[in-house]
Amino acid sequence: MIYQDDLILITDDKIIFEHYYFPTGKKKTVQLDDIEWIKVKQPTIKNGKWRIHGTGNFKTWFPRDKKRPKRDKIFFAKLRSQRVDIGFTVEDADQVEMIFKEKNLMISK
Repeated sequence: MIYQDDLILITDDKIIFEHYYFPTGKKKTVQLDDIEWIKVKQPTIKNGKWRIHGTGNFKTWFPRDKKRPKRDKIFFAKLRSQRVDIGFTVEDADQVEMIFKEKNLMISK
């Protein structure tokens, strides 16, 4: 385990998103080698600040995070194996951003 909070778990080879599926709240596991890129944005209404769970545009799916409106960063992961991106938040965004940079997964906005 590299990082864990109530929303995600990051290991050397995967990310586990807690509360991913609606309405069951089951987890989703994504292998790091399936991630094409991850970018981080400042939360706005347009990019999901108030999206607690699910999707508003059928392009990005957000696992449940009731505290998303209070978070300082939103991450977006583009996967090779699926058309829908994953938009997610974490409890320590700076630490997670550093982990993704070390793994060469981050791209610029």
